Amino acid sequence: MNKEKVYVFDTTLRDGEQVPGCQLNTIEKIEVAKELESLGVDIIEAGFPISSPGDFNSVMEISKVVKEPVICGLTRAVKKDIEVAAEALQYATRPRIHTGIGTSYYHINYKLNSNPDEILERAVEAVKYAKSFVDDVEFYAEDAGRTENKYLAKVIQAVIKAGATVVNIPDTTGYTLPEEFGAKIKYLKDHVENIDDAIISTHCHNDLGMATANTITGVINGARQVEVTMNGIGERAGNTSLEEVVMTIKSRRHLRLYTDVNPKRIYRTSRLVSTLMRMPVQPNKAIVGRNAFAHSSGIHQDGVLKRRENYEIIDPRSVGINESSILLTARSGRAALKHRVERLGYKLSKAKLDHLYEEFLSVADKKKEVNDEDLKVLVGKEKRGPRNIEVKILQVTCGLNSIPSATVGLQIQGESFLETATGNGPIDAAFTAVKKMVNKKVRLEEFLIQAITRGSDDLGKVHVQVQHKGSTYYGFSANTDIVTASVEAFVDALAQIV
Repeated sequence: MNKEKVYVFDTTLRDGEQVPGCQLNTIEKIEVAKELESLGVDIIEAGFPISSPGDFNSVMEISKVVKEPVICGLTRAVKKDIEVAAEALQYATRPRIHTGIGTSYYHINYKLNSNPDEILERAVEAVKYAKSFVDDVEFYAEDAGRTENKYLAKVIQAVIKAGATVVNIPDTTGYTLPEEFGAKIKYLKDHVENIDDAIISTHCHNDLGMATANTITGVINGARQVEVTMNGIGERAGNTSLEEVVMTIKSRRHLRLYTDVNPKRIYRTSRLVSTLMRMPVQPNKAIVGRNAFAHSSGIHQDGVLKRRENYEIIDPRSVGINESSILLTARSGRAALKHRVERLGYKLSKAKLDHLYEEFLSVADKKKEVNDEDLKVLVGKEKRGPRNIEVKILQVTCGLNSIPSATVGLQIQGESFLETATGNGPIDAAFTAVKKMVNKKVRLEEFLIQAITRGSDDLGKVHVQVQHKGSTYYGFSANTDIVTASVEAFVDALAQIV
């Protein structure tokens, strides 16, 4: 069965740029526009030309270099706005003027201090005037979400008759529910006589978190253009997310719809917009957030490793992400640990893997996430095997105006020992206690502490070098507790002497 196209109208450079602190210069806007062209959007709303010289220049320069998409400039239903937009779009291969006016009770009475008849007249005049400059004119009925349907239909019918090629039905305040917005689009389809002479567009805001749902419901009910931004940026709580709408349409094939967006460029476009606009993407953001394809629960990890579709409805590679992330945390199971260890190139027996899992859980309880470097350390300890000396108890006391002391319990060839000692610091005290129990004359030649990554909860590696009777022995350990790691490394070296 044939699919119908949904046109993607990207307003990242206009509505998206209205976020405080996200303003771009002309060079940056051109870079984003060229990326949006490569992404495959149909229309780029490049700016609001009359708002500032910078916006005017950006729309003009984008028109010169971006040739495939329609380039659109926003205006109010004001002749000067329309004239300036037309001038800014003079180099566009496919120019569009996007003009409109508020149609809700609130906007007519409290923003425009007008009446319904005058608003209708201004809307028609604006469309006719824009049509004198360009063939492609889009009309927006601002705050259509709160506009009474009968009046909205009257306005839409009039502006289509005046020459509008696209009619934009914005949920400007993000107020409507999906069923309400869908019903509004259907009402227009059923009650505007000339509705088939124009494309119905949606422009939804996310004030109640309904932007994507409202947009999709609008499309289901007959809209064939969606106005979106990359990463959902925009006024207040943002706009409808391009990536969410595109991937919803792609994933839900029963809708019999399609877009020309290349989904494999979604992630790189998201990163570019985030970087240039200095607007981080929240981790749990659908499609492009860093956790969108991340799994930390053992049950989910096992399911994904068996078959991706168990917990993923979208292949991450389809949006330009190499693969799912299996995050190792205290909630991870053996399947995830085994998968990650094998990816690092290690093969462990079931017994060694079980023992490694216990070590892993001990570290994971102390850290938010266990990374590959941590695993290499743990696998290294596992491959080393058991020693004839093991640290069983360690308790230290230190602080300002106190004498550092340490109590250490060792198991030496199956026999338990316990000693307490003081020193210049907790590590020196612990080393002294260990020496008493091992009863070997050794000299500490080298003591090196090194952080594996960054962060106060990360593993610290300790390397020690001791000398005994002319021979040198090396010890190593890693732990989130640097004192524990130091004592374990010292004992590791001594175990080779005993």
